[in-house]
Amino acid sequence: MKILDSAVTGYGAPVTLSLETPGSAATRVVDAVLRDLATTEHRGVVVDSPPGAGKSTLVVRAAGVLAATGESLMIVAQTNEQVDDLIARLGVASPTLSVGRLSAVDYAATDRVRSHPSCRVGAKVAELGGPPVTIGTAAKWATVTEGTWPWAIVDEAYQMRSDALLRVAPRFDRALFVGDPGQLDPFSTVEVDRWTGLSWDPMQSAVAVLLRHNPQLPVHRLPVSWRLPASAAPVVAAAFYPFTGFRSGTGPADRSLAFTSSATSDLDAVLDVAAATGWGLHELPARFTVRTDAEAAAACALIAARALSRGAVAVSEAGEAPLTADRIAIGAAHRDQVAAIRAFLPDHAKDITVDTANRLQGREYDLTVVLHPLSGRRDATAFHLESGRLCVLTSRHRHACVVVARAGIAELLDAHPSTEPVHLGVPVKFPDGWEANQSMLAHLSQSRP
Repeated sequence: MKILDSAVTGYGAPVTLSLETPGSAATRVVDAVLRDLATTEHRGVVVDSPPGAGKSTLVVRAAGVLAATGESLMIVAQTNEQVDDLIARLGVASPTLSVGRLSAVDYAATDRVRSHPSCRVGAKVAELGGPPVTIGTAAKWATVTEGTWPWAIVDEAYQMRSDALLRVAPRFDRALFVGDPGQLDPFSTVEVDRWTGLSWDPMQSAVAVLLRHNPQLPVHRLPVSWRLPASAAPVVAAAFYPFTGFRSGTGPADRSLAFTSSATSDLDAVLDVAAATGWGLHELPARFTVRTDAEAAAACALIAARALSRGAVAVSEAGEAPLTADRIAIGAAHRDQVAAIRAFLPDHAKDITVDTANRLQGREYDLTVVLHPLSGRRDATAFHLESGRLCVLTSRHRHACVVVARAGIAELLDAHPSTEPVHLGVPVKFPDGWEANQSMLAHLSQSRP
C-alpha cells in the first residue's frame, strides 16, 4: 500500500494517509473481516467503526455469509429500534433468508419487520421454527436458557455492558463484535463503585472486557465514514478518534447544502456559515443558567425551524433532495432540555426530531442542531465531559452541524480540570473528555457568523 503523507493529531499520534480510494480501503477491511470469520480459530472477531462507517451494512453482509454456510446464527442488538432496523436491512439484502424476531409477549411488529417477506415473530425460540437467523435484544437473549448457535453477531457492542455479554455468552460458540469505540459508554442507574478496577467490571463495555481477557483476538478497524462529509470527518477524528483516525467517503465538492431564501437574522447567518463550511456556532452571552436554559432551547428550536422554512436543498452522491423535517435533528444531553426545545418548535416544524444523545446514537440526518452539554454550566461534571456524548451529538450529520452554546466553555474547562479519582486497574480512556471538548471548541470558534 502506497503512503502519501503523515499527519499528526493533537495527541501526537501519527495517522497514515493512503492513496487508496475510500471504497477500496473499506472493501479491503471488510474482506479481511469476512476472511477471519471463515478461517480464524479464535472465539471472537472485533470490528471497530467510526460514525457512519457502515456497521449495519457489515452486520447484514456477515449474516448472509454465515447463514450461507448452513449453520444457524444469532444476532444480538441493544435496542428494539436496532433490531427492527437490522430486520428491514436483511429483508432488502436477503429477502429469501428466513429470520426469527425474538420479542416480548406484547410486542407489536413494526412496519419494518412486516416488510421482511420471511420474518417470523415470537416470544420464545421454539415459536420461531428454527430459522437460519434469529435476532433479538441483549435483554431478550438473556432470558433464553436453552439452545446454542455456532455463531453470534453482536451489534453496537460498545453499548453493551460486560455483564450482559456474560449472560448471553453460553448461547454461542464464536462471535463477531461490531461497534463504535468513540461513542457513549454503557450506563447504569445504580452505584457501581464496588466493581471499579476489576477486570470484569460490569460497567465496562462488552468489548473492553472481552479484549482485556482475550488480547489475542483479531481487531479490525473500518477506515471510512460514509455519513460524515469531508468538512466533518477530520474534525471528529482528531477530537474523538486520535489514535485510529478515519476519513470521509466523499470529497469537499461531493455534497452541498443551499438555501433558496436569503438571510434576514443572526439565526440565518449561522445557518449560512454551516451550509458553506459544514459547521456553525451560535454563541449566546456568557451566563450561568439552569439546565433548561430557555434562551438556548429557543435558539436551538428556531434555528432548526428556520432551516426548514428557508427551503434548503441538499445535494450529495445520492442525488438532490429538499431538506425536510425528517432530515433535521436537534440533540441535547438531558430529557428536560429536549422537552424545553420541543416546546419552542413552531407548528410547521413539529416533525423535526428532538432527542438526547443516547437516543440519537446510530441515527443519521442531513442537518443537526446541538445544544452543547457544557453550555451555561458552573461546573464540568464527568457526565457532561464524557467525550462519547459530544461525539454522538456532533457526528449525526451528512451536511452540516450547528452548535448552540453560551460563551465561556473554554474558560470553564480550564477552571475545572478533571477531579475524578484515579483507580488502580482501570485502563486510561482516550480521548479524554477535557481534550476532546477543547479540540471541538477550537474548530467551532472559526465557525461563528
